[in-house]
Amino acid sequence: MPIQVHFFPDRRARFSGVLCLLALICFLTPANAQKEADDKAQPDSRAQTDEGPAANPGRPTVSTPAALTPVGYVQFESGVLVAEHSGEFANRTGINEVIKFAPAKRLQLLVSAEPFASSDLGDHRSKDAGGVALGFQTVLFSGEGRKPTISASYFHTVYDGTATDLDFGSSKNSALLLISADLGKFHVDTNYIFNEQLDTSVRRLQLGQTLSISHPVKGKLGFTEELWHFTQPFLRGDAVGALSALNYNLKPNLVIDAGFNRGVTNTSTRWEFFAGFTYLLPKKLM
Repeated sequence: MPIQVHFFPDRRARFSGVLCLLALICFLTPANAQKEADDKAQPDSRAQTDEGPAANPGRPTVSTPAALTPVGYVQFESGVLVAEHSGEFANRTGINEVIKFAPAKRLQLLVSAEPFASSDLGDHRSKDAGGVALGFQTVLFSGEGRKPTISASYFHTVYDGTATDLDFGSSKNSALLLISADLGKFHVDTNYIFNEQLDTSVRRLQLGQTLSISHPVKGKLGFTEELWHFTQPFLRGDAVGALSALNYNLKPNLVIDAGFNRGVTNTSTRWEFFAGFTYLLPKKLM
């Protein structure tokens, strides 16, 4: 078990304030500078293309985009995550899956699951199933370009699973406020997260903030950097991480990704490595 670091309230507030300030800076870029960048911008990756609808990946970042997937299509986000040195395990390998379907322009249904996780607990290795959560996301304000898209989502865990938890733990109920915008060639996602965590009969509120910035590198290759923070109410600590990832658009409806995350507090998982893909079924379900 790593040493627990107890953040003082003012330090926690400063970190949350930094994420909020960075998000505001991104969304309040001067109009003249933004107009020049918009003139050079590439088409939105979520738009309809000549080859059919494009995927809208939520992975591999902690942040979830506020924009929904194309209406009537099913999207799969599949991957594997390897974690090293956390409070509950020495190392852990898990398979994760998110399924998204938007039956209407402003509504998206979601299933989030971890079918399998293998954990090294020191004296033995545990192989378990993770949790399953059902949720929905609704668009509150539909923006374009610098005008942000704002959404809200809710998740409820229907199966807790027996697998070990990562540094930010698991939740019974989650509510999220999601904001996304395109600033020239930069795409920005920021989330504000409110989780209900349980320990036996004790319930506590967990707060989280994320800020993700993506940018095309060359051709179909893209790069993403993210900062994220979650309070740890039962440890009286904070989990903080910095994530870097690459993505490659094999097709408009198929995107592969890989990257890593570095925890920066003693109660954060030290290293996480991940790879996966996002696939939007080419045929409409309805």
